[in-house]
Amino acid sequence: MIGRRNFYFIWLSQFFAITGFAFALPFAPYYIQDLGVTDETALKWWVALFGAATPLALAVASPLWGAASDRFGHRLMLLRANFCGAVIMALMGAIQSVESLIVLRLLQGALTGTFTAAQIMVAASVPPNRSGSALGSLNAAVFSGAMVGAALGGWVTTFTGFRAAFLVGGALILLAAFFILFGTEDVPIPDEDAPSADLVKEKKLRRSAFHIATPILLLLLCASFVRQFDTTLMPLLVQEIHGSIEGASMRTGLLFAISGVAGIAANIYLGRLADRVHPSRIGFYSAIGAAIMMVPQGLAMAVWMLYPSRFIMMFCAGGLESAIQIWLAKITPRPYKGLIFGWASTARAIGWVAAPLCSGGIAVYYGIRGIYFVGAVLFLLLVPILLYTLKRRPA
Repeated sequence: MIGRRNFYFIWLSQFFAITGFAFALPFAPYYIQDLGVTDETALKWWVALFGAATPLALAVASPLWGAASDRFGHRLMLLRANFCGAVIMALMGAIQSVESLIVLRLLQGALTGTFTAAQIMVAASVPPNRSGSALGSLNAAVFSGAMVGAALGGWVTTFTGFRAAFLVGGALILLAAFFILFGTEDVPIPDEDAPSADLVKEKKLRRSAFHIATPILLLLLCASFVRQFDTTLMPLLVQEIHGSIEGASMRTGLLFAISGVAGIAANIYLGRLADRVHPSRIGFYSAIGAAIMMVPQGLAMAVWMLYPSRFIMMFCAGGLESAIQIWLAKITPRPYKGLIFGWASTARAIGWVAAPLCSGGIAVYYGIRGIYFVGAVLFLLLVPILLYTLKRRPA
C-alpha cells in the first residue's frame, strides 16, 4: 500500500517538476540572445555549452547522490533535488549575463536530478515484475510535464518575457517538492534484501551488481548521446525556418509539446510491453524508426513539416531509452538500486554532455540541418551496439 501511494505522489511530483523545468529551459537559445549574444557562431557555442553544463555536473554528482540514497533514504534525496531545483530555476530568471546562466546550469546538475531520484525511489518501491509498467509510467510523467511546460512556457515567454517563465518554473518545482514532503514516506528494505553485514561479502555483492549492469550502462550512455544530439539546438532550426526570433518561442513550444505527447504514448505502451517481451527487442526497432525520422526534419522547409516527423522520432527515441532503463531495473538487485541508478544517471549525463558539444561543432561548420543527417546515422549505429550488449550481458 505504501508503494502504491508513493508512486502516485512521485508521479505527480515528477509531472510538476518537469513542467517547471520545461517552462523556460527549452527556450534558452532565445534567452541567451536576450542576454546580449547576437553573433551567430558565438550563439551556437553558448547554446552548446548551456546544454552541456548541467549533465557535466550531473555526471560527477549522481553516483554520490545515488550512494547517499541507499544510505540515508530515497525520499530525502528526492526532496533535496526538488527544493534545490526550485531555487536555481528562480535565480536563472534574475541573472544579467550568459556566464551567470552557465554557472547556474552547473549548480543545477550538481544539486538537482529529480528524475534520477524519483527513479530510484520507484524502483525500490515496486516489485520487479511491475518495474516495466511503473518506470514506463514515470517516464510518461516526464514527457507529460515536458509537453505541458513547453506549450505553456512558449505562450508565457511570447507575451511576458523569459524571466517570468523562469520564476513560474521555480514555483512549479517547489510545488513538486511539497508533494513529496507531505505525500510520501520511505519504504523499508525487507530483511532478505538488506545489504550484508559481512563487509567482504558486501563488497563482492556490490562488484557483482555493477558487473552485471556495466554493459547496459554503456548502452544507455550511447543512447542518451544520440537522443540528445539535436535537442539543444533544435530551437535554432525553428528560428532558421521561421525566419525570425519573433514568434519562434511559440512554435518551438508547440514542437516540444508534440514531442511530449509522443513520449507519453511510447512510455505507457512500451513500458507495459517491456514486462512481456525483452526490452532489447523494443530498443532494436525503436533505434531504426528514430533514424528514419531524423531525415525529414533536416529537409523541412516549413515549421509545420517538423511536427509529424518529430512526433514519430520522439515516440521511437522515448521507447529506446525507456526500454534500456527498464532492462537495467530488472537486472539490478534491490539493495543497490540507488548505486546503479546513480551510475545510470552519470552514463546518461555523459551522453548529454557530449551531444550538444558535438552537434554544436557540426552546426558551426555544416549548418543546423547537418545535425539531423548525422543524427540519423548515429541512431543506426545504436543497432549493432545494442546487439553486442545483448550478446555480452552476464547470465
